[in-house]
Amino acid sequence: MIRVKSEREITIIRENARILTEILEELVEAAREGVSTGELDRLAEREILRAGGRPAFKGYRGYPKTLCTSLNHEVVHGIPRDDRILSKGDLLSLDLGLYRHGFYADVATTVLIGSGEVEDGGNPVQPQTWTRARRLLEVTWTALERGIAAARVGAHISDISHAIGSYVEEQGYSVVERYAGHGIGRELHEEPQIPNSGPPRRGPRLREGMVLCLEPMVKEDEGEVVLLEDGWTAVTPNGGLAAHFEEMVLITEEGPEVLTETRGRGRRRRREGGGVRSLSLRAVLSGSAGR
Repeated sequence: MIRVKSEREITIIRENARILTEILEELVEAAREGVSTGELDRLAEREILRAGGRPAFKGYRGYPKTLCTSLNHEVVHGIPRDDRILSKGDLLSLDLGLYRHGFYADVATTVLIGSGEVEDGGNPVQPQTWTRARRLLEVTWTALERGIAAARVGAHISDISHAIGSYVEEQGYSVVERYAGHGIGRELHEEPQIPNSGPPRRGPRLREGMVLCLEPMVKEDEGEVVLLEDGWTAVTPNGGLAAHFEEMVLITEEGPEVLTETRGRGRRRRREGGGVRSLSLRAVLSGSAGR
């Protein structure tokens, strides 16, 4: 059953999303060359607890950590470790959730480590790989924006899927079929599931008060992801790069409202007559990503 949230519930969810977004910003700042993914995990847990919440992922279906840290060919659910040290040129996905006052929040971003140095005149370690990573991030980001723009009252769930998947395919990439976006609220994963591809005009219609997590996972490779022996980390089938963004979106009569806004990403609020505002990739591709 798809749950429509009350004004009181939306108030709590909005505050949770704000808190989680601020923590994500701290993680993006901290994600730099020489830092371990284990350190990032401890930072995430400390800040969630300090905010009066608890980690949403830790213990969820047996997941052992607070944060998911997926590097390069890892798509999602990479497990943080103290021996995973970030290097210049790494593509790092940060996926984070919290539970507070009876409701969940969930957000993800992907950053290019050391990109701030390159923007300041430094040289990338591998220029060709750097260019590939930047383009993949741009395509994944734009796919998310297309999905958000389609998330309007009266639209079908699959209109979001089609907006994301058709754009990704046009750009020569593929989406991950195994995992999908989802509703969120009193549960971390609620109905509806929101695949990242599919035909339009299928499935339930969107109603005011729904809160959805839209999360395109985009890869260079064709074919489905492969699960590693740890039972969590999903990797691309042929070693290609992958990127992942996730936003919480509230459906309103005035248009989609993005609840997980960051300073680096720019401001995204509903507005009359059209989709969301276009954004820069500044937080991902420049100063705050691994100076």
